[in-house]
Amino acid sequence: MKKGILILTALLFTGTLLSFPAAAQKSRTSDYRKYAKIIREKIYSTYRDYCREPGGHLPFPFIVPGGAQYGNVLWDWDSWLSDIAIHQAAADQGGKALKEIADYEKGCVLNFLRYSGIDGWVPVNISMDAGTQKPEDIYKENMHKPCLAQHAAFIVQQNGGDAEWLRDEFFRLEYFVGGYVNRYRHRATGLYFWQTDVMIGVDNDPCTYFRPDRSSGSIFLNCMMYKELRAMEYLAGRLDLQELAAEYARNADDLKAAVQEHCWDERDGFFYSVDLNLRPVSTEKEPYHGGAPRTWDCLIQRIGVWSGFLAMWADIATPEQAERMVREHFSDERTFNAPYGVRTLSKMEKMYSLKASGNPSTWLGPIWGVSNYLTWRGLVKYGFKEEAQELASKTIALFGRDYERTGVLHEYYQPSNGEPILNPGFQNWNTLVINMLNWMDGKPVVAEF
Repeated sequence: MKKGILILTALLFTGTLLSFPAAAQKSRTSDYRKYAKIIREKIYSTYRDYCREPGGHLPFPFIVPGGAQYGNVLWDWDSWLSDIAIHQAAADQGGKALKEIADYEKGCVLNFLRYSGIDGWVPVNISMDAGTQKPEDIYKENMHKPCLAQHAAFIVQQNGGDAEWLRDEFFRLEYFVGGYVNRYRHRATGLYFWQTDVMIGVDNDPCTYFRPDRSSGSIFLNCMMYKELRAMEYLAGRLDLQELAAEYARNADDLKAAVQEHCWDERDGFFYSVDLNLRPVSTEKEPYHGGAPRTWDCLIQRIGVWSGFLAMWADIATPEQAERMVREHFSDERTFNAPYGVRTLSKMEKMYSLKASGNPSTWLGPIWGVSNYLTWRGLVKYGFKEEAQELASKTIALFGRDYERTGVLHEYYQPSNGEPILNPGFQNWNTLVINMLNWMDGKPVVAEF
């Protein structure tokens, strides 16, 4: 663990209190309690503001990524991750609060599934007033990120495994996942690719941004897709579709093997995206290549992007790989490790930049709540308790401080001092700090599927 870890972590968990002056102990403990109180009060008093009633093109109640500024638009991975935080806040209030949000949670999934047909296309977002516009060629643009089954599986898990509410619409979820399997998969490697660099979630990830269409075997996309296939396996099992569940399990196993083969870099000890933009092998047209045509189906992109840590969140990494990732990358202050969390792009990359931008929002280094959270979840899963405490402490300090100073959260932040960069009022997955706070305090934690 780095020397620069917040002393708060040591105060709360490591039992090394005697190494710090009593005044410092008291101050940092006081800061933690203050930030914890501010965060809980803010989230508990606002989480119901995310819930919207049905109307127009959204016949089911649903969840938006925050308060009034988000209007009446349902977003793909935003609604999924916001729901995990909302569910945590409601669970902390008790059973009545959970019942009050149940229809809004299910409605997110059911609204999206209304648009899923045999072609598998599901939109990234749906406006209550304007609906959504289906592309003329649905396979020249990206669609809903592969987290719809994960959202459904999360709801089912949190309700004791009851999937009956999904039974009549499950075939639509199969169409959606089938759209990815049939149209987004690179046959030679078994990896999944983005159709374009638009609406990929991590907007200007250099591994995809301004690169040729269908060329990016994104580690972000492939980790998400692996979890999506596992979610389909789980949901099929809950609906007593055991043979179908076994098929999804095989699909997931195949993808995990492909990520291990093509995305893990033994030299660097990290998972990377890959470049699929290779010309076909044609020895007849290229006689000077005929003696030894290429035998590789992709090229690894050794660009330090935070998404590599998703291999831990997705349970793809081996324990040995996770150990290297944490020791050589998470803990390295020259690359990812910053005073307020995980840089979204390694500071050593030439593309590193903290300049504010929207459309695309920048993922070239700033701290985002979602990257802190998902990296933290991977650390917890693989038993890196000390590092998980470090990252949770930093995130609590980041958001508690922002709430205290401005009364709201922002979209992304400077890594070194936690100053907000853009978009005051951005709540969304930032509120997952409540889940991290519960874990730090030893309280029940709501987690994604």
